[in-house]
Amino acid sequence: MAPPPAAAVPPPPPAVAMNQPVTLTPAPVPGLVEDSRNGPLPRIAEDGRKPWQVYARPFPAADKRPRIAIVLAEMGISGVTTGNALQKLPPTITLAFVPYAERLDDWVTRARSKGHEVLLSIPMEPQDYPRNDPGPNALLTMLPPERNMERLEWSLGKAMGYVGITSTTGSKFTASADAVNPVVEAMKARGLMVLDARANPRSVAGTLAGQAGVPRAFADRTIDRDLSRGAIDDQLAELEAIAKANGAAVGVGAPYPSTIERINLWLTGLADRGIAIVPVSAVANMQKQ
Repeated sequence: MAPPPAAAVPPPPPAVAMNQPVTLTPAPVPGLVEDSRNGPLPRIAEDGRKPWQVYARPFPAADKRPRIAIVLAEMGISGVTTGNALQKLPPTITLAFVPYAERLDDWVTRARSKGHEVLLSIPMEPQDYPRNDPGPNALLTMLPPERNMERLEWSLGKAMGYVGITSTTGSKFTASADAVNPVVEAMKARGLMVLDARANPRSVAGTLAGQAGVPRAFADRTIDRDLSRGAIDDQLAELEAIAKANGAAVGVGAPYPSTIERINLWLTGLADRGIAIVPVSAVANMQKQ
């Protein structure tokens, strides 16, 4: 009598393709909007839903691979550069738009329709202000908190659907606890997250956010401070090492053609190396200080 056939081993589930379409919740979501003279502002819904979670790009919590989030900031400053980035970048890359960009709401809607998670990159005071102008309605250490809150709301009202804020300009502002604390409290009240881009190594933004119970992430590397291919590749490799050691890492850059080229090449082998590319919301509160 012939032995029974061996039970077939089911094939492993297919890996989720990096470019697989993911539909983000269209913005605005009723109940998450507060009308103001500065435009629609995000708010926590009566049932407790928070914009940073509702507008996030989904990522399975059960995926235990080390995670890397790449955030390209300065989006919207140049229409040509922004359009090129949206055309060439995979949707797993998080995009941070400046609030004073022309047609910002259109850019954000287009980015989210392609699956990109979105942040607002708030103009904040750099060390060499006013010689270095971070843009209109920048948050400044010399202004009283109520003036900075007016300026912050001006920025927040320019688009809808973002999960939180960052700043690549605020090297002076983000190092001042007195200046940062009101911003953190505003993010907590509105259900948004904070990405500390560490424009200043002594930035307190991420630390204060964490202490206040605001979801936060930290930039571990600026990947394109040196725009040579080898230098960008080195920074991306360092992010891999950090993610494997700590479980999560965040890299920040700008939408330069060379940056986009190196990111895309790097991403082709990332899954084979056991690392997940994720939206920045998927690393919230994962990193140690």
